Amino acid sequence: MNAKELIEQAIALPVEERALVVDSLLRSLNSPRSEIDAQWAKEAERRLAELRSGKVQAVPGEGVFERVRERFKR
Repeated sequence: MNAKELIEQAIALPVEERALVVDSLLRSLNSPRSEIDAQWAKEAERRLAELRSGKVQAVPGEGVFERVRERFKR
């Protein structure tokens, strides 16, 4: 089986299985480092708790991108 055939078969999979394939391939390129992953998980949990408690408010992504575009406009 060549790469093109493999890709065609992968595309035919249900979305959940395609996500698993993609995740597995990405992990093979960038192997996880458990200590860093644990720190990111802790940070994500902290940020989610802040959002849920109302301590911070989410900023819509489009607003963020618009500010970046304005800031770096030339």
